[in-house]
Formats: sequence, C-alpha cells, structure tokens
Amino acid sequence: MIIKIGTVSIPKTAALAPLAGVADRAFREICRSLGAAYTVGEMTSSKGLTYQNKKTADLLTLGPSEHPGGIQLFGDDPLTMARAAEMSMAYEPDIIDINMGCPAPKITGNGDGSALMRSPALAARIIEAAVRAVNIPVSVKFRLGWDADSINAVEFAKMAESSGAAFVTVHGRTRMQMYSGTADWDKIAEVVNAVRIPVIGNGDVFSGTDAAALAAKTGCAGIMAARGAQGNPFLFAEIRAALRGEDYVPPSARARLDAALRHISEYIAAHGDGAFADMRKHIAWYTKGMYGSTELRRRVNNCGSTAELSELVRRFRDEVSD
Repeated sequence: MIIKIGTVSIPKTAALAPLAGVADRAFREICRSLGAAYTVGEMTSSKGLTYQNKKTADLLTLGPSEHPGGIQLFGDDPLTMARAAEMSMAYEPDIIDINMGCPAPKITGNGDGSALMRSPALAARIIEAAVRAVNIPVSVKFRLGWDADSINAVEFAKMAESSGAAFVTVHGRTRMQMYSGTADWDKIAEVVNAVRIPVIGNGDVFSGTDAAALAAKTGCAGIMAARGAQGNPFLFAEIRAALRGEDYVPPSARARLDAALRHISEYIAAHGDGAFADMRKHIAWYTKGMYGSTELRRRVNNCGSTAELSELVRRFRDEVSD
C-alpha cells in the first residue's frame, strides 16, 4: 500500500517522528534501513534558518537513504516561515513539515509549536505562506488542542487543509497533557473523517500491535512512531510485519547492541569525536531491560571518549546472553 502525496509516494507502514535531540540523521538512517517508510529531520527554527544559524544546516541535512524524507520548521511569523521554507529547499527535502504540536515550554512560550493551536487564524497564514513559497508538499503536525477545554483538532485540520497542507499528522494528546495519560485515538479518527487529505496518526505506538490497533481504530492513512522507537529502531520492522499480517521475530540483545554500535559510529562521523556524550541517552535506551545494563550505564556516563564508549558497548555485547 502506498500513500500518494502530490508527486511523493510513501509506503503505508510507519514513519519516524521528528524527535528533537533524538532523531538525528544517524538514527533516522538506521530506522530507514529497518523499515521506516518516512523520516523527518529534527525541528528547526525558521528564524534561526533565516538568520543563518550554523546549527540549522545539520538539522536540515538528510541522509542518502532518507528519500522520500522531510524537514520540519517551526515559527510564528508567516513571512519568516515562507523565507525559511524557500531557503530549506537547498537541502532537497521531499516534504516540508510545520511544527504546530511541540508542547515544550521554551517553544510554546514564544508562541510557536502547539501554542499556535490557540491562534488558528495565524496558523492558517503561516501554512499558506509556506505553501506559496515552495513547490513541494507542505504538511502540518499538531495535537488535539491546547487543553481538555479547548480541543480543536478537527477544526484545525480543516483549516490546514483549506490553507494548502498536503497532509496532517495528529498526536492524540493536548499540549497540557505533554506525554502523560493515554493518547485519544478516537479524536484522531474524528480528524480522519473530517478531511479529505491524508491523516497520519501519532501517539502511544510502542509495538506492531499498537500500530495495527491505531490503524484499525482511526482509519488513518499512516502511522508515526516517536518514543517507542527510542533505542528500538527495529520497531519499524515490527510494525511493517503487523500491518501486513506477517510473523515477526524480535531482535536478539546482540542485534540491538550492534545497532547501538552502528549508531555511535555514524553519529560521531557526522558530528565529531567531541559529541560522544550525546550518545549516552541512546545507549540507555538500547540496553533497557538487559541484564547488567545498570552497571553499563554507570560506566557509559563516566567515560571520557568515543573510543571508550564504543569499547564499553562492544564488550557488553560480547558478554550478553541472548
């Protein structure tokens, strides 16, 4: 099955969410190699891009295996968003996604992310500006609303559609919920039934079973996994099997650790040896639940170089029992 979005075709399995500080290019490419149908770069400030912030180039660069792939921009000014969308074309994305769902206080405090769900008229102008600026599909990612008393996902999706969005991704929580409680898939289904453009469902996808249940419950065109993929890029192979009704054999502990070692190698190749500390959280996720992982994490948190980090994980892999 294929999701057709303009000239872009995406296999109907699962996509990796643009997780800030997590979904770096190395991790995205690993997820693609294990079955992710679509990946989106970490959210990038439209202002930072237009001001030529040096960090934005890394956030916007897609790997060779990331096509079709998207980049994500955030901001609250239509003119700046249009300029940023135009500038981002230098990085050859297939899709530009606009973040209107991030709940982080440092983002919403500036009127960005999910704060825009409280200003749909402004959000419409931002989407329209981005759509006019580029000749590739523009999508929008948002939540159910700001809080339980202001759920407006259906109205927001209709606005995005009428503003030119090619598709939308809906996280089944409000901004005030952050990541607590349970994602409301019924509300995602309401969005699916309210618009003609494809709707990607997002929230509480931690297994292939979850993905199949989300698809069945909502009728969504596609699925986006976020926290469930942390330390588990194999999730996408599991989801693909579940959606196709195929058997799935979970990876061994050694296979998971091989993926961690690949992640370390590719991340350092992209960011330099001094970035090894960024991998500590990933190693904690890759080794979660493994016997002896508590001691490994202690050593990883105290190590002082990429070589030492890699050696610790390699030794752990060689000693682990599958």
